[in-house]
Amino acid sequence: MMKITCFGEVLWDIFPNHKKIGGAPLNVANRLNSFGNDVTIITAIGHEENGSKLLNFIKENNINASCVQVNREYKTGKVKVMLDHKGSASYDIKYPRAWDKIRLTEINKKVVKNSDAFVFGSLVARDESSRSTLYALLELAKYKFFDLNLRTPYYTKEVLFYLMEKADFIKFNDDELYEVSKYMGSNYNSLEQNLMYIAEKTNTKHICVTKGEHGAVLLYNEKLYYNSGFLIKVVDTVGAGDSFFGSLISQLLNKTSPQESLDFACAVGALVAQSEGANPKLTESKINTFINPN
Repeated sequence: MMKITCFGEVLWDIFPNHKKIGGAPLNVANRLNSFGNDVTIITAIGHEENGSKLLNFIKENNINASCVQVNREYKTGKVKVMLDHKGSASYDIKYPRAWDKIRLTEINKKVVKNSDAFVFGSLVARDESSRSTLYALLELAKYKFFDLNLRTPYYTKEVLFYLMEKADFIKFNDDELYEVSKYMGSNYNSLEQNLMYIAEKTNTKHICVTKGEHGAVLLYNEKLYYNSGFLIKVVDTVGAGDSFFGSLISQLLNKTSPQESLDFACAVGALVAQSEGANPKLTESKINTFINPN
């Protein structure tokens, strides 16, 4: 069992007809916990009913809530989710919110120091308060998983480059890969060439690029691994990438081979995309049956 700390936003995804709990770090933490890892989340919520319900959700899912801060000045995170006819989501992310103001504390520092891995994204760095806390914790972490989450207008090239250089493992989707490699001066067209270009520029040996319904590519110790995806009927894509990432992290940290880890993670992402919301319950037997139906 691995000790893993997730850092960043927790929030309510507001759909046209309902709302669900989400936020990439919480979705990742929830998936990591479902596979038996010891997971702590560092975040902040508001002092209102939305915050209380979020805190209860974290505790009910056996995620360590000792580093959840309650902020009386700012409200709990909220994101308006718009779905297109294919179920693909776009987001209106409210600002500022409690998770923009995560403070650096002694307990935060101790938890990160004692963890096997530290998971973070780029969205939480949109505000100077949480960004400075993140920068301090990155100096204490043993192994750092970075999920780029490019949400206009909440990122800058400078911050992205800094976080990429600090990370041991970077996850992109294919659009993000092309956008960032272009920022960095790449003249390449293929996904693999741009992946290797970023690996060299940032001195990162472990990079994963997701390709939606077409699966993912994983660079692990100078070798490329592929999964071409699973044929499913998409309900919504909310949280599918987060569950993919949590599954991949869990498998790799627990010494599963890179190819098996990638196959498992792609299966989980597909199962989430064919379910409503970010956190459907999935058992390992259900996942393995999905990968090998016969």
